[in-house]
Formats: sequence, structure tokens, C-alpha cells
Amino acid sequence: MTLPPDLADLQSKMSDTVRSHWKAFLIEGIVLVVLGLVAIVLPPIASVAVTVMLGWMFLISGVAALTMTFWARQMPGFWWALISALLGIAAGVVLLARPLESTLTLTVVVGIYFLAEGVATIMYALQHRKELSERWGWLAMSGLMDILIAFFIISGLPGSAAWAIGILVGINLLIGGSSLIAMALAARNKA
Repeated sequence: MTLPPDLADLQSKMSDTVRSHWKAFLIEGIVLVVLGLVAIVLPPIASVAVTVMLGWMFLISGVAALTMTFWARQMPGFWWALISALLGIAAGVVLLARPLESTLTLTVVVGIYFLAEGVATIMYALQHRKELSERWGWLAMSGLMDILIAFFIISGLPGSAAWAIGILVGINLLIGGSSLIAMALAARNKA
């Protein structure tokens, strides 16, 4: 990867922008923390909300893809693009029509993802033990935590569908919001 020649200037402009808009970052961070706490306290509602939001995203992107596919029907791969668009629309309709059942399916997918991610992370850590020196253990521990999360999600099915996605999204929002708050407060102190 090649770094731009004016990297110091770019970093300076970024710092200036963050300092001048620290209040906006602070507000966004607070909103994310509040939403994260709500998701953690009410995980079934958060899980269904994520499912519905994902349903709308699939539906809207499927309709847009279908429109573009017919608009550019002379392009090679028309049939594949058509199938992809219709699958997006179908996935969106299913998620929106049956959000509770769809949350169960999404939970299974999330559990499988954590399992695969954990195994891949451990394999990466083991393969790069020499390059990572003593830090490879932290990476392997991260992989083990992913596998542990996968175990709790998969072994708890179907009951884990009520809490897994909501809790994970809540934790993500909480951490992301806390990071923005910390960044905003650090920028305010430098201003």
C-alpha cells in the first residue's frame, strides 16, 4: 500500500476537523451508547428491529438492482443479475413478512459466522506465531472467544434467537459510541 505524499497534511486536516466538530461526535456517541444500552436491556426487541431493518435493506436494494438490470439488459450477465435482484427482493419480503422466524435464521447464520471466524483467527495466529512473537496468543484468545460465543448462540437455539442479535448489536453500539465520546472529549481538550 502506498501512502500519499502529503500524509502529515492530511492528518492535520483530519485532526482540525475533529476538533472543530467535537460536539457532533459527542452527540453521536451519546446516541449510540443509549441505543446500545436499550438493545442490551431489551434484546428481543432489538433482534426483531435488526431483522426488519435488514429486510428493508434487502428489499430496497433488490428493487434497485432489478431496475438497473432491466435498464442495462443489453449487458452480459443479464440473467445472473436478474436472479440476484429477485433473490434480494425475496429475502427482503421473507424477513419483513416473518420477522420472528427470520430472527431465528439470522441467529443461526451469526452463530456459524462466529464459529468460522474463531477457527480462522486461531489458524491465522498459529500460522504467524513467529511474526507476531508474544502477541499471537492474544489473537488466538480472540478466536477462542469467537468460538465460545458461537457455542452459546448455537447450543441455546431456538431460545438464543431472542437475545443474541440484540445483545451483539447492543455491545457494538455501546463500544462504538464510547469510542466516539472518548475521541470527542480528547478533541475538545486539544481545542
